[in-house]
Amino acid sequence: MPLEIIRNDITKVHVDAIVNAANSSLLGGGGVDGAIHRAAGPELLDECRALGGCETGQAKITKGYRLPAKYIIHTVGPVWHGGKNNEEKLLADCYKNSLALAKEHNCESIAFPLISAGAFGYPKDKALKTAITVIGDFLLGNEMTVFLVVYDKAEFMLSKKLFSSIAQYIDDRYVEEHTFIRRERFEKIYESEESYREDPDIFSIEAPVQKKKYKRSLDDVIKNMDETFSQMLLRLIDEKDMTYAQTYRRANIDRRLFSKIRNDMNYNPSKATVIAFAIALRLNLDETKDLLLKAGFALSHSSKFDIIIEYFIEEGNYNIFEINEALFAFDQDLLGV
Repeated sequence: MPLEIIRNDITKVHVDAIVNAANSSLLGGGGVDGAIHRAAGPELLDECRALGGCETGQAKITKGYRLPAKYIIHTVGPVWHGGKNNEEKLLADCYKNSLALAKEHNCESIAFPLISAGAFGYPKDKALKTAITVIGDFLLGNEMTVFLVVYDKAEFMLSKKLFSSIAQYIDDRYVEEHTFIRRERFEKIYESEESYREDPDIFSIEAPVQKKKYKRSLDDVIKNMDETFSQMLLRLIDEKDMTYAQTYRRANIDRRLFSKIRNDMNYNPSKATVIAFAIALRLNLDETKDLLLKAGFALSHSSKFDIIIEYFIEEGNYNIFEINEALFAFDQDLLGV
């Protein structure tokens, strides 16, 4: 997966490079910085002394020594002063310059902590948004696997507005908690036998409160009913006038996995993979359901994962990195697996 959010100790992650949220001296400190120096051993400090420090937003590289990573990329994040001292740009530069160094040294994988979100006081939701945005932009044009490593859930925080909006959307639709409330509401609206005859599916727990008009033509459905998932995916890519590289990058899918799907007409993908491609292709809800059906899946209001996906599609937000950010916050599997 090109970008994955994981809970782990960054000193134990097996990648080509890990990023150290360092101070300007590069001589070690507390938090992630201290942990990396302790795990790497005294040789790291000796090499760092020769680097002459580092300015905020910049990055420098050393060997990994006793770490499982080959390299350590040291970057100095900004201290939060209310957002009035260019903090956002400086933080974005930390990620940009670290990724550029990793690319320069032919790294295929890199792991970041959430820079500046600890002792430097950067608000966690803002720090996370910057990280996701910069890494996402980089991956749209480059091949690299990137891990965003959080030590515990307390370190990870969506914006209150987004979290509340998604939570309300789930609360309004989650079947397990609301089946009886929704049935009662439907029965009041459709209490007459005549109404039931007109719409016999209304009492199904899967029935939506308001039915939506279908967005595709019947001819299109019949014409393509015999397609496999792989065939439908390739047709949609062509219809959207997208390249293969654009598609798998926007889907957060590894190039090798996409190659398997493209070369095997009967490939059986995971549900997360199918939805990732639906997001990359900006499919509406009906089109997403069609693509899922080709692989033997469906969306259900008994699944928080499915409801979150539906929320983003309905909102017209097809940024897969932001969607994965939300899925992680709600303890759900990520897209692109």
